[in-house]
Amino acid sequence: MVKRGYEMASNKRYGIIFLFCLQEYDLMKNYSKPKHFISQHHSQPPIPKGFVTPEKTREHAVMLANRIRKRFRHLSRKFKREGIDCFRLYDWDIKEVRAVVDWYAGHIVVAEYIRLQTGPEYLPHIARAAAEALNIPLRNIHLRRRQTKTQDGPRYKKLASKGKRFQVRERDLYFWVNLDDFLDTGLFSDHRDTRMIVRQMSKGKDFLNLFSYTGSFTCAAAAGGACSTVTVDRSEMYTQWAKDNLSLNGLSGPQHHFVQSDAGKFLEQISRQGKRFALALVDPPSFFQDKQENKAFDINRDHPALIRDVLKVMARGGVLLFSTNHQRFEPQLEGLPVKDLTELTPDTIPEDYRNRQVHRCWRMTVI
Repeated sequence: MVKRGYEMASNKRYGIIFLFCLQEYDLMKNYSKPKHFISQHHSQPPIPKGFVTPEKTREHAVMLANRIRKRFRHLSRKFKREGIDCFRLYDWDIKEVRAVVDWYAGHIVVAEYIRLQTGPEYLPHIARAAAEALNIPLRNIHLRRRQTKTQDGPRYKKLASKGKRFQVRERDLYFWVNLDDFLDTGLFSDHRDTRMIVRQMSKGKDFLNLFSYTGSFTCAAAAGGACSTVTVDRSEMYTQWAKDNLSLNGLSGPQHHFVQSDAGKFLEQISRQGKRFALALVDPPSFFQDKQENKAFDINRDHPALIRDVLKVMARGGVLLFSTNHQRFEPQLEGLPVKDLTELTPDTIPEDYRNRQVHRCWRMTVI
């Protein structure tokens, strides 16, 4: 019964139900007792070093609330003038509070980086404090628990099946987001300025969006006057989502093509067909496993071969933008048949991101 209740609480949309699994409840209950008070017949997990007590949790909640209240006053005015609905309010600014908080047009996504030192009540508690600081209703809180290492898991983990999306604005473009069903929401706001770069470069060009996710870069290229676009992702759901985003902006047309395919298979096929692109954006996952094909992708190991394959379908003088969000990325870009290889990372990280390498991005010209 306890386990079932805890699972129900974990799946609640707002997470403001403080239920504990049996072990964690007992650990908290006995935290302040000397060891000889704990029954020798009741096995207790060891208390992690630096365990965050309820008192510390309340302190962290106050620190977070004060920080995001100040940040919101500063950022909301600026982004309102620019027509930007989504931005980062808190980016693990305070060492003790391992979390990020993102603003989505009156909603907040509060994500805690998982650690042993906090129990299941920690995230709901700091999230409630954040909502109160911003004066938003509890129903507009959306919780996440993130892992810093995800080699063994899928990039976009399914959390729920609500299917509830709503529109957000980024300057003069609009995108669908889903704040409940997946770890990621459908829009990476850290690439807000990268989308502007793509838009400025795309006029009159054939554009390839590889590993396209929900097609936000395709929308940027289409709005910038791309002659044609090809949007490639292996997921049927994200391919349809990309179509929906393009339609939402009134940009649909026969010049915009969507391909549900493995990236490698697509590049091999398009190379044989002789199709060439003048502009490409490649933003692969850090890790990927294809059990059906019995193969795996590791960005550190495989990015040189991937880039070479993309260059084969680029026109001479074409521009390739390569990006990754791997926090321990080790670039191996020497020897590629390109010129003007330039890292654009400082120009693509928005001011609301304290982590100035939340992603890294390079520009290269095909020779």
